[in-house]
Amino acid sequence: MTLKHRDLASIDLNLLVSLDALLTERSVTRAAGRVGIGQSAMSSSLARLRKLLGDDLLTRASDGMQLTPRARTLVDPVRVALRQFQSLVLAEDIFDPSTAERSFTIALPGSVEGHLGPRLLAFLQREAPGVRLTLRAINYDKLLTELDSDQVDLGIGMITEGQSHHKIRSLYRFGFLCLFNADLLGVKAPLTLADYLRFPHIMTSVTGMERGVVDAALAAIGKQRRLAATTPRFTTVPLHVQAAPLISTMVDQLALTFAERLGLSTSPVPVALDELTTSMIWHASYDHDPAHRWLREVLVRLSREATLEQAKASI
Repeated sequence: MTLKHRDLASIDLNLLVSLDALLTERSVTRAAGRVGIGQSAMSSSLARLRKLLGDDLLTRASDGMQLTPRARTLVDPVRVALRQFQSLVLAEDIFDPSTAERSFTIALPGSVEGHLGPRLLAFLQREAPGVRLTLRAINYDKLLTELDSDQVDLGIGMITEGQSHHKIRSLYRFGFLCLFNADLLGVKAPLTLADYLRFPHIMTSVTGMERGVVDAALAAIGKQRRLAATTPRFTTVPLHVQAAPLISTMVDQLALTFAERLGLSTSPVPVALDELTTSMIWHASYDHDPAHRWLREVLVRLSREATLEQAKASI
């Protein structure tokens, strides 16, 4: 497409910055704070944008300001354009992790944090001490919205799809193992299906639901396990298993780690469970951001290292 320089010269391109803030915050007050200008100045920008684009962009509703249909179509193109422009004028193609000051917010489940978190933090302290992380529990229902509104830089978990403006990359595959206290149960690995069904189970459930992949697999063969408890905190499960005659079915990497540190036993799960994939997702506007790209490559590398170490340990 040919650039129309004369037409563009008549437009204040700073309005794009205000437009992105308004589309993201859906509030004149919050958009003004995001840009660092007064509320009256942002109101003036909104009026100019409405005239320029021939659309109200934001309309009042019972639960606050809402984007018009036209405004919704602008969210991603405006964000991508500004990210590209920012990379160009701020020389963001240069990123030195050893001296960089950058913060990232990553949404992920506890099992992924337990597997990759310590490895990632150790790496950052060695190689990029100025990079800071905010790790928060993942909410799959809100994740795409959080990515679109810049509340989250990366989502990591069992993610299979996003929207057209999201990018997804797989990190590693994982299976499951049983974790238990052999002394309390009076059995040794490998557990039989009869053992598995005879003893009570403890299950990690962030939502409080009492059914998971194990229950679906058991139902397929006409069986059902007995739950003694559910908890949203996966890190407490091995402590419960250490103290009580319970079985937990958990991600294999974590089961092996907990077994080694707490003197517990692991066993293959005596019912067929498919391997699953952990992936990361991000907004496409950060696809070429050097710091963001660097972090993604670090996560890929650390995931591969962890997988290789686990494979060697199991030989």
